[in-house]
Amino acid sequence: MLTWHSEDDTAAFARALAAQPLLANAFLTLHGDLGAGKTTLVRHLLRALGVQGRIKSPTYAVVEPHEAPGLAIWHFDFYRFDDPREWEDAGFRDIFASPGLKLAEWPEKAAALTPPSDLAIHIEAIDDTERKVTLHAPTPLGRSLLQGMTA
Repeated sequence: MLTWHSEDDTAAFARALAAQPLLANAFLTLHGDLGAGKTTLVRHLLRALGVQGRIKSPTYAVVEPHEAPGLAIWHFDFYRFDDPREWEDAGFRDIFASPGLKLAEWPEKAAALTPPSDLAIHIEAIDDTERKVTLHAPTPLGRSLLQGMTA
């Protein structure tokens, strides 16, 4: 378990994660209540990976594609996702089958359709600035990511 005392700690975690070469083809899920800091973490991570320009939340579009140097990134927000047919219609199966980093907020809304998460990040707001963070790495890739971050 980690404690982030401020947004600076969130940014530092994002930079450490961005430095892991295996992140390029990982699937990360972000868990937590509204306002816990999931999108804030994604924004810091995308900046650390070199994404330029405005980074908007995909709440209404469900997915926002991003480009970083040598890296394709897809940021999903399944908060409003409720129709499994949308998975096929939107081409999400193809996205998950292709190389690149996939980040998903509210993954439980599409859990039957997504592959297993490499790294699940659970964020709990303690107060306005402090967060308790729990990391679960159920795959070999996820475990390698965590080992790289703690090395």
